[in-house]
Amino acid sequence: MNFYDRRNQLVAVLEYRELRRRAIIGARRLLSLNLNKGDRVALIAETSVGFVEAFFACQYAGIVAVPLAIPMGVGQSASYIEKLQGLLKSCEPAAIISSDEWLSLIRSANSDVPSTHILSNADFNALPERDVELQPPSPDNIAYLQYTSGSTRFPRGVIITQRSVMANLQVISHDGIKLRAGDRCVSWLPFYHDMGLVGFLLTPMVTQISVDYLRTQDFAMRPMQWLKLITKNRGTVSVAPPFGYDICLRRSNDKELAELDLSSWRVAGVGAEQIQADLLNQFSAHFSKVHFDSNAFMPCYGLAENTLAVSFSDAASGSQINEVDRDILEYEGKAVAATKNTRAIATFVNCGKALPGHRIEILSETGIQLPERQVGHIYISGPSLMSGYFRDVASQQQIQDTGRMDTGDLGYLLDGNLYVTGRKKDLIIIRGRNIWPQDIEYVAESEPEIRPGDAIAFVTTQEHDKDKGARIILQIQCRVSSEERREQIIHTLTSRIQSEFSVAVDIELLPPHSLPRTSSGKPARAEAKKRYLTELISPQIRLTGYAQ
Repeated sequence: MNFYDRRNQLVAVLEYRELRRRAIIGARRLLSLNLNKGDRVALIAETSVGFVEAFFACQYAGIVAVPLAIPMGVGQSASYIEKLQGLLKSCEPAAIISSDEWLSLIRSANSDVPSTHILSNADFNALPERDVELQPPSPDNIAYLQYTSGSTRFPRGVIITQRSVMANLQVISHDGIKLRAGDRCVSWLPFYHDMGLVGFLLTPMVTQISVDYLRTQDFAMRPMQWLKLITKNRGTVSVAPPFGYDICLRRSNDKELAELDLSSWRVAGVGAEQIQADLLNQFSAHFSKVHFDSNAFMPCYGLAENTLAVSFSDAASGSQINEVDRDILEYEGKAVAATKNTRAIATFVNCGKALPGHRIEILSETGIQLPERQVGHIYISGPSLMSGYFRDVASQQQIQDTGRMDTGDLGYLLDGNLYVTGRKKDLIIIRGRNIWPQDIEYVAESEPEIRPGDAIAFVTTQEHDKDKGARIILQIQCRVSSEERREQIIHTLTSRIQSEFSVAVDIELLPPHSLPRTSSGKPARAEAKKRYLTELISPQIRLTGYAQ
């Protein structure tokens, strides 16, 4: 494991044999705190040697590791403390381990539980070693709790057993990415997110493949360092959500492009949020100048509740799309192939077939299995599925009884391949139509001043105005200061959306950083709607245009 700074200079190296030695010592140190098997230890998940050692120390000690997020922006201390309080209350850790940087925030969040051991990495390494024989874990022991990103509700702790994580690592490495001898991984993904933890901490470890790490916050400041690190070390496997590819596309310039050679990159995984085919095409066209192969794209589908991966598209086949008639999709929920007479087209990216031993089913609201091309609830089952949510007996019982779970996502199957259309809770249902919010957001993001991810659409009912009924709200982060141009943006988008979807929208232009996001960077539409309804966004910062 190779850790790099923001200038792509190597700052730490951790060989797997050395990690094993340190983790065994760390396990004995943890046990000196008189922790019991199954106790939780919260780990502030920095991209650092300290986190990795503490995580594997938990595995050897029979302690449940709980990776937790770090603050990702300036001036977010108060909101971070509030969120951390909720997470700590949920998992009730016996100890918390962090670097010195976050200790004051941790103490503020944990002030009501003085008995918790709060340790810096140095404190942890200074603990005495308890003279005890370490017991290997059993398959049904909990390996760690993975807190969800909270896209639809407060984050919940996903119970991941040793059995389920090993099952997922097996199919990821052997059947999904198809790792080879000589492969080298590169990642900027945070360790508190399932894609970062399972995909790029645990997968390289179990396959004994080298991996290069760039801190998430360093990627956010200088995204091209990701591609430079792939170039520098001839990286072959790297995965990101769509916004990772988009920000590189937007930030690249001719000087930096000249420094790149992406010919070694054979698996460019993409997932974790809705995938836009246009973005992948634009990235491929732009970076083909530096030998990026469009066939390297590997769209995938996964979620923390399945440890990580559910499906991968075929290797070396690039992004494959399905174009369907959007009117039929919206009114009938069927993904019917577009024809020359189709008025509007919706495009979805192929996320591949379920991994071996795993299963994807599309079910109706009443639980009936639907045929191919019929949109319904995406259910998953298989050996990687979680045991349930931590301290949520109902979810644990439901999975034990049925062996499957509703992901909360909607989609359809075609030739056994999965096409994800959106989240059930985000779906805009208006006058008998199902409109996907990302379609409206995509129109907004086509304006030159609006960046991808800067628009959120949702539907609401104004209780004080029964006549208007359900209304679609489109909130846009806008950096434009000219009142004339702002009015023009509203007028243009209102007209385009009216023409494209035959619906009226209420458009609000908000300052930068106003829209809520989950910990993994996804648009938090439910939270945006909640804020709107409770008027947490000050009316003074709104500029509204409503199509009468």
